[in-house]
This record gives sequence, C-alpha cells and structure tokens, in this order.
Amino acid sequence: MTGQSALAARQVSLRDVASAASVSVATVSMVLNNNPRISRATHARVQSVMDKLGYQPNRLAQSLSSKYTNVLAILMPDLRNAFADAYFGEVISGICERSSQLGYKVMLEQAKPAFIDAKKHLEIIDRRFVDGLVILGTDETHTYLADFEPGVYPAVIADNLPAFDHLDYVTSDHASGARQLMSYLLQLGHRKIGLITAGSQIRSHQMIRDSFRARLQASDIQHDETWECDGMFTEEGGAQAALDLINRHPELTALFCANDKMALGAMHQLRRLRIEVPRQVSVVGFDDLHHAAFVNPALTTVHLPLMQVGALAAERLIERLRGRTEPVREVVGTHLVVRDSTAIARDASHLLSEGAD
Repeated sequence: MTGQSALAARQVSLRDVASAASVSVATVSMVLNNNPRISRATHARVQSVMDKLGYQPNRLAQSLSSKYTNVLAILMPDLRNAFADAYFGEVISGICERSSQLGYKVMLEQAKPAFIDAKKHLEIIDRRFVDGLVILGTDETHTYLADFEPGVYPAVIADNLPAFDHLDYVTSDHASGARQLMSYLLQLGHRKIGLITAGSQIRSHQMIRDSFRARLQASDIQHDETWECDGMFTEEGGAQAALDLINRHPELTALFCANDKMALGAMHQLRRLRIEVPRQVSVVGFDDLHHAAFVNPALTTVHLPLMQVGALAAERLIERLRGRTEPVREVVGTHLVVRDSTAIARDASHLLSEGAD
C-alpha cells in the first residue's frame, strides 16, 4: 500500500498535512485559520497539500457555530480493568467534578494500540469531538505523547512527569512522599527495609525508588537490589513480591510498597506466612486510597491528593483552551498518614536511643 493510499484508508490529520508540506502542525493550523503571519506562498503550498490528501477541515466547519465543543476527553492507559481501578477512579472524579463546574462534559477513551496507530488521539480534536485531553497512566514508552503540541493539540498529563518537556502536567509530589515515609521508618528503628515497586518506565515511580535509595544511602545503610522486587501494581504482585523478599531476606523488618494495592497483597502474604504485622514486619503503602483505612491493620501510607490533581488538571486544560500560553508545571504536596501497620522495629531499642540518622 502506497503512503497516499494508506492515508486515504483513514482520516487525514493535521500532522499528515504538516509532514507532507514540510511545515509544522502549528503552521497548518494557522493556514486553516487564515492567520496573517503566514505568507501567501506557504498558504498556497499547504492548501495544495490539503487538497491533494483530501483533508477535511471538520474542525472549522463545526467551529462556525461555536469556538469550543465544551467537551474534554480523559485518555486512559491500555490496562485490564483500568476503568475499575480505585486510583484512576479518584483522579477521574476530580476531573469530572471540576469540568462540570466550569461548564464542560467529559468522555472516556482508552489508549489501545489500534486507537493510537490510527491517530485517533489527534482525530478527536481535529474533528471537533473534544477540545483537549487529560491523560492518565503514562510512561516513557508512550511516544505518541510527543504529538500533543499545546497550541494545536491541548493536553495535560495527570499525576506523572512526562518524558517530553513541552507537555503540560499536574502531579503529586511523589519524591517528597517517599522521603517522609522513609524518615518515619528510620525513626522507628528500621534499617532492613524491602522495596516493592513497579513501573520502572514511569517517572513518578522512578522518583519513589530513587528517594528510597537516597534516604538509605544518606543514613549509611548498606542496601542492594536484592532487597527490591517488582509487585506489578497489583495485590497479587504485592503478595508474590513479599514472599520473594522474605524468602531472600528473612531479616527484613519493613516493606515499603509503592502503592496501596501492593501493600494489601503484601500484608495478605505475611499473614499466610504467620508473620505478624506490624510486630514482626511493618508494611507501608503509597496512595491512601479510601479502603486503606479499613483493612486490618489499617495501612500506614502516603496520601496522594488524587482528586485535587484531577481537578487541577482539568482546570489548567480549560485555561489552556481559553488562551493560557505559559506552561503548566504543577506539583501538589503529599503527606504521611500513620495508621496501625507500622511499629518500632524488632530489636531496635539501641537504634532508637541513638536517634534516626
């Protein structure tokens, strides 16, 4: 299939036109809007390419009656049961609540390979189905995120730091949360701490891992990667990771889990092994999802302001749609929530008398 035939098989996007005309997407957008900054020669060349490719400017046709659709899209990751996940549910709740307050409706899409390959993430803006997107669950493998140029394809990344510097984002302060949690465990006398993490390609979780390691190093605690295990963000993964860590290092006195689901799985596994939480091993999570307070023992964790992050992401996206030009780079504070799953480390009285490093 030739390049032109392939384009004909799907909706031609602004990016297709820009590539064929050897100009930026922003230039194509300005041509469509008859921006006086565009020279006559460039305008004629881009228009010729649009005619050749059969580009249909649906966005302009619909914008005659309204500048905006007043609809936002939430782009979810391609994960099984993503729509039922409590973490995403809290962020979505914040997005929907703030969007409604500002007069916007919200639709949900999922970044499945076929959706991305067909450039649907751009087409829903080009064809005026939505004005912009809030994107959840991103990682460094999602190269399609480079397509979202703020002036042409407005988008905000929620609760992560994007790999592309031009992207807008609103995120929780994961690094600070990890430091708070580590300081607390050290104050309790824990020196043998296992890490159950996941998402090595997710920048927010890289920050959690790096903060964990840095705090140990600053406290002159010997640590190697055999004290770390991938829990795959799930209860089942957390349970298996806890089993692997305890089998490798029965001397561990605490497990630092990079989300609440893995922490719950870890506590379940420790109960099966007849290891008491927190008397023998303390367990901490990271999220403070609603159910964390209602398990037994109640989970010590870091509170991520997920609803606030979602609400701010929606608000900043709408500001962008209404003319904001400055980048969105917002980090929302986190805090430690101490509950019943943590206690003084076994045989740590001599450490406590010296004080945490």
